[in-house]
Amino acid sequence: MGLYTFLLFSLISVASSSNSPQHIFANPPSTFPSPQRIPTVHESAVLARRILNISSIATLSTVFPATSNSGSEFSPFENRPDNVGGSPLGLTDYYASCGPHPYDPTIIAVSIANTIKNTRAGSNITLSLRYHPPSNHPPSDDIYTYSPANLPRFSLLGHLEPLSDDEVKEHDILACYLGQHPDAVLWTPGNEIHESWWGKLVVDYFYWFGGFGDRALIGWIPVEEWRGVTEEEVERARLVGEDGRSEMWMGYEDPLSQGGEL
Repeated sequence: MGLYTFLLFSLISVASSSNSPQHIFANPPSTFPSPQRIPTVHESAVLARRILNISSIATLSTVFPATSNSGSEFSPFENRPDNVGGSPLGLTDYYASCGPHPYDPTIIAVSIANTIKNTRAGSNITLSLRYHPPSNHPPSDDIYTYSPANLPRFSLLGHLEPLSDDEVKEHDILACYLGQHPDAVLWTPGNEIHESWWGKLVVDYFYWFGGFGDRALIGWIPVEEWRGVTEEEVERARLVGEDGRSEMWMGYEDPLSQGGEL
């Protein structure tokens, strides 16, 4: 049997598997007999909050201002092209769940960074994050269990606000942040290299892609659900690959109800 024939039969076998997804990038209609229970809106918000808590690196996206509005904010040494106004910029950056509200991620706003320059020029800011299963996750015979296309990811759309001096002291932001990013001590506020300040990404909108549509929720979730998740729920929630779990989808370690919902 040639390689091409082998691959073809393998693809046919996968497509005909009972675990093969029937809906991928959208949820099925309510009349569709989904083989797996799709998590509720609140459960999905809990799982997203858990991902936020157990992670600390994400992509921060902003939009370049129109050139005509840039004024003197941007140095000529930056050598910025003239026609990038209105274009998005996404860069990997640190964050931490340290502030007065754990649902509003804390970041170090370095004044020279393009992300921060764009927010000062009026851009909103978006934090995008995906779930990375632990490296010691249990194996699975299902190729979709740990497929990146099938693992949850989400975006938090909002705006940047400074943390007050009282908030920084009350919540010990410096110790909390450096506990997750010890190397960031070089650019924390008050450093001798770059001007910076403590900021919080105030979440205004929340878009969730929990995985393939026949087994996970996909779409906009009310920000009230995001903010309404408790830390107890976050601590109890478990995602696939955590604590030896090899289930296709996320569950709760100790559901409060027989139906398995929080």
